Amino acid sequence: MNRIIVFIGAPGAGKGTQARLLQERLGIPQISTGDMFREMKTLDTPLAKEVQEIMRSGKLVPDDVTFQMVRERTSREDCSGDYILDGYPRTAGQAEMLEGLATEQQKQIVAIEVDVPREELMKRLTGRRSCPVCSEIYNIYSRPPKVEGRCDLHPDAELSHRADDNEESVGARLATYDEETSPLIEYYERSGRLHRVAGVGSLEDIYAGIESALSEH
Repeated sequence: MNRIIVFIGAPGAGKGTQARLLQERLGIPQISTGDMFREMKTLDTPLAKEVQEIMRSGKLVPDDVTFQMVRERTSREDCSGDYILDGYPRTAGQAEMLEGLATEQQKQIVAIEVDVPREELMKRLTGRRSCPVCSEIYNIYSRPPKVEGRCDLHPDAELSHRADDNEESVGARLATYDEETSPLIEYYERSGRLHRVAGVGSLEDIYAGIESALSEH
């Protein structure tokens, strides 16, 4: 049976990178809610107009509307086999909606949690620096530039540090993630569909853990 692969992971866990690797190597499309919302801004369909109106008003898009977006996007030809959902579901309520879609599409749900210790997440997020010229990403803890504060590829460019990549802001983001996502993790754990993969080590080690988890289904 084809699968809906649900990726779960805190900010900085690297789930987006791993999802892209699966797409490149196994041809499994990565469906991201961020991409869906960006697409909705450019479309002229009744659903897109509804989403645009909600976003213009500054309100949060309700679960039922987000679900309609996911349903519409995953009904396209590229999702006829396995596909990855990145950023959805975010809550146990959304997970219940997804069950109905899985039944409708005759797919099974597999949840992969990319698990990274809190201390490591802090280093990844607070240590990020980027080049304003080429957008190359560095990290002062794990991937420092050759010259402190300067891009390896553009030595004249001073690396920038996002204002919200500080300990207080990152701590708040991680606390919000824990609060919102704990029920979702428990939801998939109860049904035996949650696979925890260590999100530390090399990209290849993490990828191998994910591929191993998927091979069980």
